[in-house]
Amino acid sequence: MKPLAALLLLLLLTGCASSDIVRGRLHYGLADAPEGPRLTWPPAPEVPRYAYAGTLVGEPNFRQEGDAPSALARLGRWIAGLDGSSQPPRVLQRPGALIGDDAGRLYVADGSRQAVFVFDEKAGELQLWEQADALRRFVAPAGVAVGAGRVFVSDAELGAVFVLGPDGTPLGTWGAGRLQRPTGLARDPERGQLYVADTYAHDIKVFDAQGTLVRTLGRRGTGDGEFNYPSHLAWAQGELYVTDTMNHRVQVFDGEGRLRRPPLGKPGAVVGNLVRPKGVGVDGEGNVYVVESYHDSLLVFSSAGEFLLPIGGTGTATGRFYLPAGVWVDARNRVHVADMFNGRIVLFQFLGGG
Repeated sequence: MKPLAALLLLLLLTGCASSDIVRGRLHYGLADAPEGPRLTWPPAPEVPRYAYAGTLVGEPNFRQEGDAPSALARLGRWIAGLDGSSQPPRVLQRPGALIGDDAGRLYVADGSRQAVFVFDEKAGELQLWEQADALRRFVAPAGVAVGAGRVFVSDAELGAVFVLGPDGTPLGTWGAGRLQRPTGLARDPERGQLYVADTYAHDIKVFDAQGTLVRTLGRRGTGDGEFNYPSHLAWAQGELYVTDTMNHRVQVFDGEGRLRRPPLGKPGAVVGNLVRPKGVGVDGEGNVYVVESYHDSLLVFSSAGEFLLPIGGTGTATGRFYLPAGVWVDARNRVHVADMFNGRIVLFQFLGGG
């Protein structure tokens, strides 16, 4: 029975993997914005610092040779039943967290789709990873990190971090029985340590490269180094950024867990203050990006913590958001925002300048 069960499981996993691959040339949908491709922030006549760089929704971004319709048009044809296909396109539903790797692949955790979308521009592929381990599918993937040829996915409902290979094959499970509700992930590439925001425990748990819990940062409270529902993490330039959501701030630590500077942001009702901060990211010049979900905005801070400008506001237009969640900045200083309830990833190109 055991060999038969193993064979059936292998066939199941193989079948799922092969059926969830879309192939084609990746287009970023610049021409699909009804407002036009040349959108900048702040708007003219001020000097622009950010430009619209595209939108990712899933399968409609991948085109075959000679296939030129826009992503929105392709999706609309399926909704209207005009494309002759009974299969819905594989599209983002509620993207929450995202990160890319050195090979140019973008990983997006989608809690509603209960899967990880993998946008691979070089290979011309879109994959959906649904399998958390040998027996379970993802239920609520909430965070994603990459490193050392592995992909780490936290599942808030399953209460663990799942380790996947570069092809999505389950390799192991970390933190089961120790994590209450794991959400944000960040990895220190030098130490090989993985930081996990355990939201219901109000702390950050640190695992070594073998998956052993080596220490815990913080406890519930409002003081320095304490947390109240931490949710999102980022590792940048040797520092750990923690979105301390219900304390309305972002705290920054070194690799040993020591505070590096005063908290970034402050509570308040106006745009530029933090009410329900979520995703956090850092660009190559040290600017810090914080998703403010309450105001449906992306807030930009200098490396010194000075508020610079907001991008967004509530809506469906390009550059506006509806309950955004995660943010990640790639090596080209393209800022990726998970526009969760609009079901898309929106890209902004940082143009430089102070």
